Amino acid sequence: MEDLLSTIRQCTICEKYLPLGTRPIVSAHSAAKIVIIGQAPGTKVHKTGIPWDDPSGKQLRNWLGVTEDEFYDATKFAIIPMGFCYPGKGKTGDLPPRPECAPQWHEVLLEKLPNVELILLIGMYSQKYYLGKKAKKTLTETVANYKAYLPKFLPLPHPSPRNRFWLTKNPWFEVEVLPELRSGVKKLI
Repeated sequence: MEDLLSTIRQCTICEKYLPLGTRPIVSAHSAAKIVIIGQAPGTKVHKTGIPWDDPSGKQLRNWLGVTEDEFYDATKFAIIPMGFCYPGKGKTGDLPPRPECAPQWHEVLLEKLPNVELILLIGMYSQKYYLGKKAKKTLTETVANYKAYLPKFLPLPHPSPRNRFWLTKNPWFEVEVLPELRSGVKKLI
């Protein structure tokens, strides 16, 4: 696993497209039982090299019901974004994850994670990639139908502070999904 992570961290396949250059962010250990597949690191995470080291990460840890120490324990959580490097800024936020990363690295990483029992699919990019035609038309519909993807996958919205409106508009998420999420995480860690 360490050799693979080292190779990923040296990856430059999409370097010419990245405004801040490459800095692949990934964390995994063969003992991990939960995989978090998010979008791509933001500028703060690019600077620190620590996954989910931003307000979105704080919200995600709250959703999971875990401490920072638990969250950053690679024997508990593998953190594998759809795009390993900061993709750049778009009109309404960060650009989508680079399309090269997941096909290049996800399968080989997941093969080295034999104990995984739950994969959290955060945001529409990971949901479309992993659920394919089983994903619903919208992220909201996919998350609302989360039970259809259990026990392997649990789709979630992005925990960005920008999604406050979505959370307000969809109170069922906190009432139905978060308790299920926290219960599943507690059993596995």
